Amino acid sequence: MAGKNTNIPKLLIICGPTASGKSELALKLSHELDAEIVNADSMQVYRGLDIGTAKPSREQLAEVPHHLVDVVEPDGTFSAADFAMAADAAIREISSRGKRAIVVGGTGLYIRALLKGLVDSPAGSAEMRAALQNEADRSGNAAMLEKLRLVDPELAAGLHPNNLVRIIRALEVHQLTGVPLSRQQQEHAFSTQRYHSLQIGISVERAELYERIERRVELMFAGGLLDEVRGLLSAGFGRELKALRSIGYKEAVAHILGEIPLEEAVRLIKRDTRHYAKRQLTWFKADPNILWFEYPEKFDTILQHVIEFHERREA
Repeated sequence: MAGKNTNIPKLLIICGPTASGKSELALKLSHELDAEIVNADSMQVYRGLDIGTAKPSREQLAEVPHHLVDVVEPDGTFSAADFAMAADAAIREISSRGKRAIVVGGTGLYIRALLKGLVDSPAGSAEMRAALQNEADRSGNAAMLEKLRLVDPELAAGLHPNNLVRIIRALEVHQLTGVPLSRQQQEHAFSTQRYHSLQIGISVERAELYERIERRVELMFAGGLLDEVRGLLSAGFGRELKALRSIGYKEAVAHILGEIPLEEAVRLIKRDTRHYAKRQLTWFKADPNILWFEYPEKFDTILQHVIEFHERREA
């Protein structure tokens, strides 16, 4: 068994909730490590969605090479599987030039897909899914989550009733296989190690994080978010697109179309971004492999951990 995993590449991950300072930390570390950045934010992959996604500035993008930023049009699709494949290719290309890669982002599913791959779940049944959707329409999301809790309590514990797509998929998998999806995920994770990873999470006191979110939203509007959204709509991109249904964009569209006043759009974006940050924290806190540090206060400690990680020889 000794030496079995010595050829598995090393990878640094910077994760945490929105507005926690991930991009700034990654830029700082990239200079220390002679590294390049691989984006793991599911919205920053879209071209033209800059202000509302808090995409790195042109100066930052020029300062350090960034990968998987602006790789798909607003009406395109980009799944976790697409991300894992593209990120693998980018990391290999970066390594081939003698550089290190830092994966940075708050999309937990992207990071999980990269580190562990995606569960090879059975092909779906459109008929079964439609039946479950009809049941949800009749009985409500909470009842469907309770139904899932009876067969897969571990997975259900981490889901919100509004996440009906995942609830239905988990029920579908259980009905097709008789095995809880959470167990399939655990077995898959145990059998697959794609990278030796060091995952650094940025810890921010909740009140401070919410203040940062509020400031960021105000800066987005001051920086031209409404003009950005008007440009997307004028280019023919409709509000039904996934990209324009994301936080910040759907509220801006509603305001531009005269459905809500500006003050309400700002309030909703702040509220929904806070809720999103809480969901991100719930996801990341469930991973015992993430080391949490305050930043910038603990930058020197973070850097020391990163240097030791890259110097360490894996068994």
